[in-house]
Parts: sequence; structure tokens; C-alpha cells
Amino acid sequence: MTKISFTNTNNPAISLSAVINFPNGFDEAKKWPAIVVSHPGGGVKEQTAGTYAQKLAEQGFVTIAFDRSYQGESGGEPRQLENPYVSTEDVSAVIDHLTTLPYIDQNRIGAMGICAGAGYTANAAIQDRRIKAIGTVSAVNIGSMFRNGWDNSVRSIDALPLIEAGSNARTADAAGNGYATMPLAPLTEKDAPNEELRQAWEYYHTPRAECATAPGFATLRSLNQIVTYDAYHMAETYLTQPIQIVVGSDAGSKWMSDDLYDRAASTDKSVHIVKGANHMDLYDGVKCVDETVSVLAEFFTTKLTIHDAAPQAAQ
Repeated sequence: MTKISFTNTNNPAISLSAVINFPNGFDEAKKWPAIVVSHPGGGVKEQTAGTYAQKLAEQGFVTIAFDRSYQGESGGEPRQLENPYVSTEDVSAVIDHLTTLPYIDQNRIGAMGICAGAGYTANAAIQDRRIKAIGTVSAVNIGSMFRNGWDNSVRSIDALPLIEAGSNARTADAAGNGYATMPLAPLTEKDAPNEELRQAWEYYHTPRAECATAPGFATLRSLNQIVTYDAYHMAETYLTQPIQIVVGSDAGSKWMSDDLYDRAASTDKSVHIVKGANHMDLYDGVKCVDETVSVLAEFFTTKLTIHDAAPQAAQ
């Protein structure tokens, strides 16, 4: 495991921080398959993304977990901006870096993500054909979540006040009053509306997985981009690469994994359901993570072979 930083090709003023993991017996004279791992909204590379990256490296891949622009140890101002369009482009920026490494097989690059990172991964794959295979864990389409609620019980139009709040925050920001913020997960235990989201608070704000670089909030101005974003935009046409979706049977967010499966044009897609697991169990529950890694390792091993043409959408 090696910590690295490199210039974000989408914005040369920003340096991206990442951890790259190598498989046992790594020989830089050979060509290796690689997997890009994207962290959840509000998370950083040292948390669940780093766990998956390390475990998948043990299965024979070069893996890279990174902090998105404006977050963690990566650069960019304002801090904690959660612009999903930038976050999607960050996945491609990491791939840009991988293509400069002589030991990476450019035809065997996969990508996966957890929570919002899974949505960003899917969105990146829709527009970046260098991604040959896609894995998602507890997938969240962050735009859908903010529009329709954690359990898909809210009408999209009812999120209009959120866009108003984001717009007003931009005015306040421009006046030099500092950057207003909002929680991406409950900031206190009493703020959690249910047990699943109480575990999100526990994950980010207790010794369970808290990290100094993951404060758990975003700039309020981010709402303007988040609410109008669709991680699966044009998936019906262009998301043709193989997809492995992993989700807990009891996850309140499961509907967003189901939506990805239904909308993806790929003819090579499957869902693995971890029985009895909720959204957060797939972050750090030992048995749940091991089961998920087993599924993803087999998937990426199969799909990141010497590359043939990606499956095409059904006509």
C-alpha cells in the first residue's frame, strides 16, 4: 500500500490524494488489471473504500482508493463541496493517472464504488469507455436520494425548496459570510430517523470508523448540483459494460440498486443480495464485506480478462 498524489487532469489546480494497493507477487515489469474504488458521500479513502481496495488487491488486482476533489486529503476550495458532476469526472481523472503507469493494462481497468461512490462510478462508466467492468455496493444515486428520500417516499417536486436553499447559500457565500454546510449523514445520534441511518452516524462520528478528514457534512451550495443530478442518466443507452450490483436485502437504499439494474442497457448484469444486511452492513460488517468481496473478485477476475468488445445494448 502506497499513498500517492497526482494532478487532477480535469482541474490542474487540484491534486488528488489516493492510496494504491498491489497484489502479492507484484512485478512492475508485468501488466496488471486495475480497479478504481470510490468512497461514499461524506467518506474518505481511509474508510470503507480503502477496505475494499485492500481486499481486492489481495485477489490479484492493482487497486486505487482516492479522495474526491474538495474532500479528504485532496485539494480544492471550498472544502467539502459535493458536486456530483465533478465527482463523476474525478473517476475518469484517476483512470487518466492509471494509464500513465507502465504496469497497468489499459484494457483491463474496472471501477467500483460504495453508496454515492457507486452512483458516481456508474455515471463515469456511461461516458468513459475505458471502464470495462462496474461493481456497485449499497449503490446510491445521490440526486434521487435528495429528490425522493432515503426510501423513495418523496415526490421530486417536493425537493424544490432544497434547490432554493442551495441558491440562497450561494448568495450568502458570495457575500463573504463563509460557506454554509449541511449534513450528508446524521451529525448526532438523535438526528437519525431510523436505525439504519443511526448506524451511519455511528460509522462517521464514533470510533467505529470516524476519520479526521471526513467531517460528514457538505457545503449547502452543493444542493443545486445534487438535486438535479441523475447518476444513471442515459444508462438505458450507453451503460453497456458488465455490471455486478451488491446490495443488502434490508437496505433502505435498495431501490436505487434496483433502479440501476432496470435502467442499465448492459446485457451482462447481475444482482447479489446479502441476506439480512442493511446499507451500512456492507461498509464494515466483516461477514458482509467478505461476502461482497468474494462476489466482486470473481466478477472482476472474469470480466477483466484480455478485453473483447463490451456487450452492446439490445436492439
